[in-house]
Amino acid sequence: MKLHTTITGEGSSIVLLHGFPQTHLMWRHVAPQLAQNHTVICPDLRGYGASDKPATGYDKRTMAQDVIDLADELGIEKFALIGHDRGVHVAFRAALDHPDRISHLGLLDSVPAFDTWNVLHGREAKVAFHLYLLAQESGLPEQLVTNSSDAFFGHFLDVWSNNPFPDDIRAEYLEAARNSIPSIIEDFRALATIDVEHDREDLDKGRKLTMPVAVMQQDWGTQLGFDPTELWRKWTTDLRFTTTKAGHFMAEESPDDVVEFIQDLVAPVEGSSSATGPTQPTGLAAERGC
Repeated sequence: MKLHTTITGEGSSIVLLHGFPQTHLMWRHVAPQLAQNHTVICPDLRGYGASDKPATGYDKRTMAQDVIDLADELGIEKFALIGHDRGVHVAFRAALDHPDRISHLGLLDSVPAFDTWNVLHGREAKVAFHLYLLAQESGLPEQLVTNSSDAFFGHFLDVWSNNPFPDDIRAEYLEAARNSIPSIIEDFRALATIDVEHDREDLDKGRKLTMPVAVMQQDWGTQLGFDPTELWRKWTTDLRFTTTKAGHFMAEESPDDVVEFIQDLVAPVEGSSSATGPTQPTGLAAERGC
């Protein structure tokens, strides 16, 4: 399994996981700032962008293992992990399954799989119509999305952002999503099935995230009628929660705020040699600069 990965900077390691319908390109404004003091690693998730697109393996446990394998390949023992949207689900699972590897966990604008379905109800849940569509059995979702891929993926780029994407960036995201339709659907299908069961098992066992956790979300807890701090506290032992006035694509709309959010989270490990590693991978599709 190869993850297309960009790497920049030197210092303690931070891995940035992108969301939907995007690629590692979403970190282009954030990574250079973080790279002044850190090694910043930006992979395309399994099934997205230029990474491999196998037919299976889109449960978040497997996708999280991809991230751990990437760190192993780079010789990185411990690292901070930041996820946005889909990347939240992967980062969350990586931190639960591999707590010894994740020093700090930052989560941008999503909630765990188990909670995703619990907070969606009533008319306000229409914002997440795609979750229900892509969760259907194989066949119909693939046909519908393939027949109208640019309209489908472009809808989210347009309505989830307060500011329009530059034409070239929007076009790149649409092309990447168009080339990843089966794997994107399998990613979402897993969110409604095995990912929920994995989360439920952890809740039943009382497992929690033991590293410092910081969450930044839009204030959609108010819109959907739930308390996000209460939601996250059942999963964490050390929680910092903040809301943002930016749109969903906050790393592109308000990159300085996201950089500050990440820097505040990882500040206690500044200069820690245990989190550092080489800045060039072996056996990976990689390039310098995010």
